[in-house]
Amino acid sequence: MLLEKLSNASGPSGFEGEVREIIRDEIKNYVDEIKVDVMGNVIAHKKGNGKKVLIDAHMDEVGFIVTGYNEDGTLRFESLGGINGKVILSKVVLIGKNKIPGVIGFKPIHLQSGDERKKNVKASQCCIDIGLNSKEETKKLIKLGEFVVFDIKYGEFGDGLVKGKAFDDRMGCAVAIEILKENYNCDLYVSFNVQEEVGERGTYVSAFDIQPEIGVALEGTICADMPNIPKHLRATEIGKGPALSIMDKTSIFNDEILRSIIKIAEDKEIPYQLRRAIAGGNDAGAILMSGEGAKVATVSVPCRYIHSSVSVASLEDYKNTVRLMVKWLKTV
Repeated sequence: MLLEKLSNASGPSGFEGEVREIIRDEIKNYVDEIKVDVMGNVIAHKKGNGKKVLIDAHMDEVGFIVTGYNEDGTLRFESLGGINGKVILSKVVLIGKNKIPGVIGFKPIHLQSGDERKKNVKASQCCIDIGLNSKEETKKLIKLGEFVVFDIKYGEFGDGLVKGKAFDDRMGCAVAIEILKENYNCDLYVSFNVQEEVGERGTYVSAFDIQPEIGVALEGTICADMPNIPKHLRATEIGKGPALSIMDKTSIFNDEILRSIIKIAEDKEIPYQLRRAIAGGNDAGAILMSGEGAKVATVSVPCRYIHSSVSVASLEDYKNTVRLMVKWLKTV
């Protein structure tokens, strides 16, 4: 399955190569042109006579980078992207292209002081244990600057749900690939961008190159439909369809575009929800501010436990996001 391949691939910010090759192979028969720019963005073009539209998804996931060695053979590391220290403890990880296994280590709770138990954990306070006993052994196996990702395999469970890593934004990448399998009147560009998790860096380059009139970012977005969270504080909810954003920290989304997407959803009886939060930001902010600017929107698949070692999403939400975007693009 496409989503499984994308989720299982390793591709933290700055190291998206494995994901890039999967995407290039998946889209090559559906587009007129494929370009990989200097940053490493994959830009696909389906030529048309209508408006110039950019559909955006980012290839990178949150992860880590190796920054040093400890005398006992463990590794020092720092985050690539926004990862809360609370979610990293004792997680199994894979290091580099060779996928060397490791475990993120931290002082056990029995040995922590009262103050330590109350404080958040930083990556600099942890180590990655790869099972070796000396700095010299570790240096032979792992170089400084190697990337690190969580080790979790994609799988289906429960009532139509899926679990896996990197749903932000392999969900968006999977939707974008499915979009490219259809034909449209608009002049369609789909950009699979790098380094979103460290500041939308790839999109500033691709959007400046493309200069679209309309830009839509496809995302796996925050979801907080948990028992201890009041309903009015749940940004999105699984099973209620794609989430349409009104605003976030980097964009105020174009009302005209938003309303046109809502109309399609209602006319075609596709379930949707409005994202009830302004937290975070995504590539739409970079599209909005590149060149002469563009009208932008964000359409997302709700994902529980985002920016952690594993996320949960609904396959129906994913499929309905594909349906909504395809139907909408045929009207642009």
